[in-house]
Amino acid sequence: MEEASRAGLRVADLEHLFLALVISDQPAGVSLRSMGIDIDGARRAVEEAHAAQLASLGIEASFPEAGRIVFHETDGYDWSKRAYALIARSVDKDKNGDAAAVLRELVSEPSGLIANILERLGTTPQAVLEHLDRFDAAAERTATRPAQVKGRVSGSIETFVPAPVDAVWQFLADPARIPDWEMSVGSIDHAVQGSTPGMVWQGLAPESRPDGKPVNVKPRFRRRSIELVTAHQPHRIAWSFTYPAAPESSAILTEFTLVNTTGGTQVQVTRSWSRRPGWRRLVALPLRPLQRFLVWITLFQTGGAVSRAFR
Repeated sequence: MEEASRAGLRVADLEHLFLALVISDQPAGVSLRSMGIDIDGARRAVEEAHAAQLASLGIEASFPEAGRIVFHETDGYDWSKRAYALIARSVDKDKNGDAAAVLRELVSEPSGLIANILERLGTTPQAVLEHLDRFDAAAERTATRPAQVKGRVSGSIETFVPAPVDAVWQFLADPARIPDWEMSVGSIDHAVQGSTPGMVWQGLAPESRPDGKPVNVKPRFRRRSIELVTAHQPHRIAWSFTYPAAPESSAILTEFTLVNTTGGTQVQVTRSWSRRPGWRRLVALPLRPLQRFLVWITLFQTGGAVSRAFR
């Protein structure tokens, strides 16, 4: 749906599923990228396939140039009927509905659209399936559940970023870019580059959501202290977030581990904070499932924001 939003569309179709798979961190995405298929090439192939389809109907027209991703700033998105049916088939019977299952359904869909796109990328559906089988057999699934860290609520997720590891590092190490990936920070006071571990900045909560709706924030949660904890270029960086006006709240640690991979960078995002000691921990026990969900959703948002910044 992010890919559909680049063209001002509100309906995501088969080609948008394919583009999403190209940047997936799961074996399906790794397999496609190892075949030399990257997001820029895949987007061009999709545009060429659309143009050729119009030309075959005798229509001389050009599609508007795609812009930036606005999915997170807008609403009203849905799947096309055939995309929805294809996703449903990927979980039918003994299929598990992961990215590999969707890709297998996609390359064999009857309209021929994906086969046309693959041909423009110099490959075939059969070649994609054979290559995927080798990757899918050996790869491990990405962990998205909270990690078991004693005394802390913690979780991690992996995301693929279609950019060199040095470029991703510079993005994550720049305090001025923190609002681009940390949803609770809207702006940074006096952000300067050349930061070193131990430096602290002040961040302000956003006044509105990406879609323009106002955000109501309690006064004591409007300002955050942001400390650079670790910076090992270009493989690891960690930021700590605290509320100076709410000393009883736990510091939140967000860590990024970067690994160079085919077509870009694999980024592991880990988020954790201390559990409350004593009786406060007992009171918080019933909220543990909610805490785990919050860890997962914030990880998902952060990983998606980092990837989106380079697309």
